[in-house]
Amino acid sequence: MNKKDLRTILLVEDSLADAEMAMDALGEAHLVNPVVHVEDGVECMDYLYCRGAWASRDPGDPAVVLLDIKMPRMNGLDVLTAMRADEKLRRIPVVILSSSREESDLARSWDLGANAYVIKPVDVDQFFDAVRTLGQFWAVLNQAPEQD
Repeated sequence: MNKKDLRTILLVEDSLADAEMAMDALGEAHLVNPVVHVEDGVECMDYLYCRGAWASRDPGDPAVVLLDIKMPRMNGLDVLTAMRADEKLRRIPVVILSSSREESDLARSWDLGANAYVIKPVDVDQFFDAVRTLGQFWAVLNQAPEQD
């Protein structure tokens, strides 16, 4: 398997501090998958549809989308709703990475088709472990259906 066959991990996170921590954690997991960071839901959709700043990216869906809920312009639940409504995007695994412990956010995420919901731990080591484990599972262990 060459580098081109490796699917991207798409990190959608408006907090640069959290994004940097997540990128470091994924790096520590020794994943060979490229990680792409976008800062909000609009940019996430541009990436998924290869438009705007992402018009010339290599085609192909990410292995997983790590998605924050509370973001400007388009929040994570709106992204999830749009992805699940689209035939081409609905099978991409989405893991909600949120600091929200609100039951309504959790329930809504599951109702909309999230594959997992992880509350961002306040503790840095816990956060590292969580993201490392997520990256290994979704990028390496999870068996996705063949893409048409």
